[in-house]
Amino acid sequence: MPCALCAAETPLVSYDVTGAPDGQSPEVALCEICAAQVAGDLDPNHMRCLSSAMWSETPAVQVLAARLLARLADHDWARDLADQLWLEDEARAWVEAAPATSAHRDSNGAPLAQGDSVVLIKDLPVKGAGFTAKRGTAVRNISLVADNPEHIEGRVDGQRIVILTKFVKKK
Repeated sequence: MPCALCAAETPLVSYDVTGAPDGQSPEVALCEICAAQVAGDLDPNHMRCLSSAMWSETPAVQVLAARLLARLADHDWARDLADQLWLEDEARAWVEAAPATSAHRDSNGAPLAQGDSVVLIKDLPVKGAGFTAKRGTAVRNISLVADNPEHIEGRVDGQRIVILTKFVKKK
């Protein structure tokens, strides 16, 4: 059985396409190269295989191809393919049900999301507030600073402060 994206005849791994509606199988068989790229950084040259994968009869493959084309939208060829792609309403809703990924990462590289709880890993002097946020302090219900992935906001000692993500660990 070939890879659902690049059609390579190599050992395959199962990949779950998130957000599947009831009755749809979210599993796609991918080669290790495609699976690694889907989970991380995409190689635009390798992902040119989406030009054929997007026409698959398997809804999960169509949805994955649409999501990958959206991630490659800074390339003209990917935008052209995305414009050509036609999906049923249910598949389109599945594409849009993708969880939002954030560029905000804690000191260990774990992704941070709106509302997460974090722990300070260093004593931080808070400018303008006159106190130091101590190491080990839990900050609950954080907010992500939209235009800067290195900053989050949280409440420490009753004060709303901006915290650098390199000084927190996800709880």
